[in-house]
Amino acid sequence: MKIAFVLFDGVTFLDFVGFYDVIYNLNQFESSKGVTWDICGLTEEITDELGMKVIVQKIRPHLADYDMVFIPGGLGTRKLRFDETFVSWLREAQDVKYKVSVCTGSLLWGAAGVLQGKKATTHPRAYDLLTEYCDVIQERIVRDGNVITGGGVATSIDLGLYIIEWLAGVDAMHEVKQQLDYPYVSPKVVEFI
Repeated sequence: MKIAFVLFDGVTFLDFVGFYDVIYNLNQFESSKGVTWDICGLTEEITDELGMKVIVQKIRPHLADYDMVFIPGGLGTRKLRFDETFVSWLREAQDVKYKVSVCTGSLLWGAAGVLQGKKATTHPRAYDLLTEYCDVIQERIVRDGNVITGGGVATSIDLGLYIIEWLAGVDAMHEVKQQLDYPYVSPKVVEFI
């Protein structure tokens, strides 16, 4: 599996890092070995909403070449969903096997047309913005077919654990939770398959 982590100016890095730090563990399990990823963006350097900078690995790669595309959220999503250059880049992922987001990353999937006819979630303070694109389910994790969306910022860890369990099994998920010293019970996942 090849994953694209899509970053942008105004991202909330905890949205990205919470998910990334969990998903990184997929390679330690036999059933999910061979996972690779790229940190992608439209520019070489990304600045989060607090001023932290990170260098991306791939500038505007063709997103259709990936098996999973993950979009974090952040204040930058509010304006970026109207940026046709960025949104048209996301549309390249229309046929990608798994489209995943956390927090307001779902607004960007919505702007790209991916959520049309789907059910999804986002940060609770952005439910009203997401209604423009889909049926909003007010839960922490929602899976509608191959689109998986997570709620607010800290949900990124829960979402990563859900993906680990889904791709590598429940024992793998519990092992990763132990490694992270993550004592919390995983939230209910609402699935529309």
